[in-house]
Amino acid sequence: MPRTRARAILRPLAPSTYLLRNAGKTIPLTSVIMLAVMLVSSIISMIDSIPYSIRVIYAYSKEMVGITPRGDTSQTPKLLDDVRKHSPVPLDRIVTCRASGSQVKSIVGKWPFIMLGLSQPDMQYYLKRQGMTALVGRLPKPGAPEAVVSRPVAKNLNLKIGSAVQGPDMNESYSPKWVKVVGIAETDRWVMVNSLEYQRAYHYPPIDLGMAFAKNLQDQDKLDHWADKYFKGQHGQIWAYFQIEKQTKEMFTVLFKILNVVIATLALVITFMMGMLMNIYQSQRLVEFGLLQAIGYTKRQLLKRVLLEAIAVIVMGWILGNGMAYLLLVMAKKLLMDPSAFALQVWDPLAFQYTIPIPFAILIVAIGTVVLRFRRFDPVGVVERRLV
Repeated sequence: MPRTRARAILRPLAPSTYLLRNAGKTIPLTSVIMLAVMLVSSIISMIDSIPYSIRVIYAYSKEMVGITPRGDTSQTPKLLDDVRKHSPVPLDRIVTCRASGSQVKSIVGKWPFIMLGLSQPDMQYYLKRQGMTALVGRLPKPGAPEAVVSRPVAKNLNLKIGSAVQGPDMNESYSPKWVKVVGIAETDRWVMVNSLEYQRAYHYPPIDLGMAFAKNLQDQDKLDHWADKYFKGQHGQIWAYFQIEKQTKEMFTVLFKILNVVIATLALVITFMMGMLMNIYQSQRLVEFGLLQAIGYTKRQLLKRVLLEAIAVIVMGWILGNGMAYLLLVMAKKLLMDPSAFALQVWDPLAFQYTIPIPFAILIVAIGTVVLRFRRFDPVGVVERRLV
């Protein structure tokens, strides 16, 4: 005898018994909830991948604070000297560099990126700081139109050893000479670096920039905030990771407010639809409830049983919905995102949070539907109609 059937015989009036014996009615209710949760979770995860991509692409700035002299070439040495003298945390290195423009691709179009010009010792230090575990190829020669890119950048722009990453015909990644990739750094950070000497010879304006690295990575955020306050109102302009996070949050505030309205509307529609389905569902069981009350079941016992059935259906639908969303996002990441190194969290905490109100809203409507149904329920009338 199947185990499920044996349990049903031993517990004929248990909430699970009805659900298992009437799968034709239980599965549609569970499926509606599952699809609603899957839809909400998938949409939020895909939308949230945009700000998440910004944080991933510009995560290299976690390792340092960048300082620019706002176009005044005479200010760079003074700014860097101020950092050396007044830094609130021990410094590991201060680097003088140059930067030129480039681009990377995202799921919403092209985003600006920078090619950092570094001396050979600073280049080795910088790549190591960015978590490089190996280098396929070699470092650029001083003064040569050569570059090293990280593995995500190589995937994103479809670059190989010998490919051009900057050049005269590249409008947003311009360089007077064709800058060829001579090395690919194995790290998950997005990085482009080339020779400081090459940038000084061929890229304008001729402005040296600075980067300050805290000795301990845990102190880097403190250094970033200090530099932001210290150089406010001066020639120094700061580039720090906390600014990226703040600007990203502000940028997508309106978008997520719109999403809140859309998701709330969807949840409202699904909730009312589930309320109507449950009302029909309970109407079809009036005879069952009448007979149970006639043989001694109280309204409280019946109400508890029906609510436990509703909770089981709702929780199962919510769990299956999140599971289906996870599988869908895993497929999307593997087939659509990974080939171009696009960032996507297959288990996004924000998406998970957006799905939580759905089962609660449905449960509230379910409770209201059941309570109203039992409020004026007359088991004697039901049984008499059934017998006649």
